[in-house]
Amino acid sequence: MNPTTSLTGGTTATPRAPERALHAWQWTRERLFQSPAGILGTLLCLWLLLMTVPPLVDWLIVKATFSSPTAQGCRNAPGGACWAFIAEKHRLILFGTYPYDEQWRPLLATLALIGTLVYSAARRTWDLKLTLLWTGVLALVALLMWGGLFGLSYVENVRWGGLPLTLILSTFGIAFAFPLGVVLALGRRSKMPAIKALCVGYIELIRGVPLISILFMSSVMLPLFLPEGMSIDKLLRAQLAIVLFAAAYIAEVVRGGLQSIPKGQYEGAESIGLSYAQQMRRVVLPQALKVVIPPLVSTFIALFKDTSLVVIIGIFDLTQAAKAALADPAWGGFGVEAYLFIGAIYFVFCFSLSKYSRSLERSLATGHANDNAGK
Repeated sequence: MNPTTSLTGGTTATPRAPERALHAWQWTRERLFQSPAGILGTLLCLWLLLMTVPPLVDWLIVKATFSSPTAQGCRNAPGGACWAFIAEKHRLILFGTYPYDEQWRPLLATLALIGTLVYSAARRTWDLKLTLLWTGVLALVALLMWGGLFGLSYVENVRWGGLPLTLILSTFGIAFAFPLGVVLALGRRSKMPAIKALCVGYIELIRGVPLISILFMSSVMLPLFLPEGMSIDKLLRAQLAIVLFAAAYIAEVVRGGLQSIPKGQYEGAESIGLSYAQQMRRVVLPQALKVVIPPLVSTFIALFKDTSLVVIIGIFDLTQAAKAALADPAWGGFGVEAYLFIGAIYFVFCFSLSKYSRSLERSLATGHANDNAGK
């Protein structure tokens, strides 16, 4: 069946024919051994799995050393991973150079951020109370990380590091870059030439350079142009650079969603007397944002991973903390284990975000989700 056209000019998805149930052997024959090319590809994949999985399991688990008070214990049992290194250095990797006795504070801040992110995933929580909750949580995170009140000792942000810093950079980056990106997207489609030219110039300029160069400019060049005696914190400069960079990419994603909205939606909103702001807020933007959920989430995932680039300006993120752990001469030579550990952390966050976007896409019943439901 072809998609049908709604009264407002949009299209509604047609129901799919139910797929017939397949037994396991039928599924295997039809999906894996249906043609000579399929048979060849299946055999090649099986061969690759047999060649890689058993040695990998052997190294990761069977011959691995999970506990040892010294690195010599791992070196005396070669052939496996040294997870004792992670057990010994996990606090340095996760919290960087934050004072050892005070590391419960970044741990609590991390749990507060993750818990609030999980709570915010439910659509029923998207109201004013959620905004107030985020305001309170961010204030709590700042209090825990900086301290200086309620008997907490003051800790300079140059000593922040590890997972809390990565989460703070990515959470603030997404929170501030998203509204700025939406404003830039609306400005790019504006009928006022000055605003449109300004937005286009900003977006094309930022998208034309890598994030590393923007971080370098914010860290090295920007202080040279500030008045004498005036300085901006290095972490804040890095955060602003991430926000400005991500906003340009989000603007282009949102612009694609705005262009996909049929002209009839704009005309219908005008015909009932809505102002421009009301048209965008109540009619156009909700539909446009639903359409671009997948690319928006891809941008957020890329932003979360790009926070690791702050290492070039000396900020102690998760990867820099792993390097510091490897710098201990007593535990040197276990770089694979260290990077597998932080890679697993990045994977958990990025995979969770990706799965959430899929569920959100289905719950909002976008056309894109319906088209790919069977894939």
